[in-house]
Amino acid sequence: MACWLVVAPGAAWAVVRLAGLERGPLVQAVAFTPYVAAWTLLPLMLAVALRRRLPAVVAALTAFALIGVVVPRALASGGPAGTGPALRLLTANLLKGQADPRTLVDLVRAHRVDVLTVQEFTPGIAAELDRLGLATLLPYRRLNPEVGTTGSGLYARFPISAAGVRRNQGFAFTQAYGTVAVPGAPPLRVESAHPAAPYALDVVDEWWTDLRAQPHATPDGRLSILAGDFNATLDHAPLRDLIHTGYVDAADAVGAGLTGTWGPYDGDPIPPVTIDHVLTDRRIAVRSVEVHPVPGSDHRAVLADLRLPPG
Repeated sequence: MACWLVVAPGAAWAVVRLAGLERGPLVQAVAFTPYVAAWTLLPLMLAVALRRRLPAVVAALTAFALIGVVVPRALASGGPAGTGPALRLLTANLLKGQADPRTLVDLVRAHRVDVLTVQEFTPGIAAELDRLGLATLLPYRRLNPEVGTTGSGLYARFPISAAGVRRNQGFAFTQAYGTVAVPGAPPLRVESAHPAAPYALDVVDEWWTDLRAQPHATPDGRLSILAGDFNATLDHAPLRDLIHTGYVDAADAVGAGLTGTWGPYDGDPIPPVTIDHVLTDRRIAVRSVEVHPVPGSDHRAVLADLRLPPG
């Protein structure tokens, strides 16, 4: 009986994760699936050591299932060769505008960033970023700074057209978007993603609603990128459903999909999880992804080095 008490939780977790059954408090829990996947080896070793055949079989299947969905994120999966122009995209959650603006501008300058998406973007940090030189580095933009957590921005080195801002239903987070004219590439639609955070049970439904409302990929049409704080990991069903419309998670594609982007930077005992993503059209080649700390924010910035198809 004691052996089953150790084996059963992992097995139940695997069922929830594989079937996409996360609801209520399970939405938060599922974010920590990579840690549970590593833990499943302990019940397996215990069952084998105790020579309990059936629990050992269940534990082995559980470990195989959870490790099988997690480990590929640490392995490069290949993709299109990408023969068009290079594009460097950076996304960062600025934590109510409290992130250090100089660090962000230095990242843009040092890595020659072409497109920047920001979330929790405030009037104060917007002005400070321009004062520090962002207006020169990325002169084209569609900005919606707001006090608090709801602001959003899109900056680019190249002209932006068909730009706008839409407001999510959940926490009323806004998402700036526009079509970037990258020389030598087809028109590229970029949106700064920021669906609701499932921080409490009474907002989980809004989290589902916002994720389902994210613009789908258009693999037979224009190129598109969604980049930002999705408040979801690759273990959450609605994010996987969104990716399956024709996106690729850039970090996952190059074997960096287990790098944490949020927590425990504010001191809370929470293991890091990967909730900030760059979702690219599957026709776009991903060359590398890096994660950079930004003092003052509880998120890390994600930098993706991409190569677009030729125009």
